[in-house]
Amino acid sequence: MAVGATDANTPLPRLVIVTGLSGAGKTQVLRHLEDLGFFCVDNLPPALIPKFTDLCIQTNSIDRLALVVDIRGGIFFDDLFEVLNELKQKGAYQYEILFLEASDECLVRRFKESRRSHPLSEHGEILRCIQEERACLQELRGHANKVIDTSELTNTQLKVGVSELFSSRVDLPQFRVSIISFGYKYGIPLDSDLVFDVRFLPNPYYVPELQLLTGNEEVVEKYVSGSAVTDEFMKKFLVLIDFLVPEYIKEGKSILTIAVGCTGGRHRSVAVANNLERHLKEKNYRVSIRHRDIDHSGL
Repeated sequence: MAVGATDANTPLPRLVIVTGLSGAGKTQVLRHLEDLGFFCVDNLPPALIPKFTDLCIQTNSIDRLALVVDIRGGIFFDDLFEVLNELKQKGAYQYEILFLEASDECLVRRFKESRRSHPLSEHGEILRCIQEERACLQELRGHANKVIDTSELTNTQLKVGVSELFSSRVDLPQFRVSIISFGYKYGIPLDSDLVFDVRFLPNPYYVPELQLLTGNEEVVEKYVSGSAVTDEFMKKFLVLIDFLVPEYIKEGKSILTIAVGCTGGRHRSVAVANNLERHLKEKNYRVSIRHRDIDHSGL
């Protein structure tokens, strides 16, 4: 099949052109798109876009591509419309333009806070540079599929907005829950977002035939889950997790790390973590699990 040709039943790869005013948040948007599974490139000269997209198509592994193209490209930036027309004629990518802007006051403040110079700063007057750039990009803004004003947005709010625009149920697996079981005697995992202490549950360590086993063994899990307190805890625990996970997704989090700890990290925490993993997978979340201290001996 020739480069650029696609099967009639195969959706076209998605290409997002991120552009707009300097200081409006293009770098942050690119990072958020990367979290959503896009292959991202910053400051690519427009003249290189056709060759680069051809290369991506040949790999057969990049179906979502995000490129930042802006005034930093200098004279090459003027080629953008011609390049986009070429892409449209080839029918190789379904492209869309995301334009970012902000108020003059906001952009001046951001440049002063970052102590970075404006790409057009030949005379050193930030406000004048911003106004010149705004005028140069006016036509491009008119061709944008979506315009976002970032003047009043926090980075978290911007991330949520980008997710709403460019994610779907297909993108949901990009959010991942990482579950870690651990033993308190070896310390709490440093990267934990949520930590749950299950040392109040029945301890298999004090049952001779279970002591040398782990929470991965069915007999140990049945022992831990066989008490009324465990049953009540798991019901409330899973309801809490079901409430929290969607809220973290809305907040823009891409990885949520849940740590479950008992004394030694071999029995109770492992059993509860395994139960949590099964529950989240039933909810179609992308889940990974690690039993950090399962090979240690002790309570």
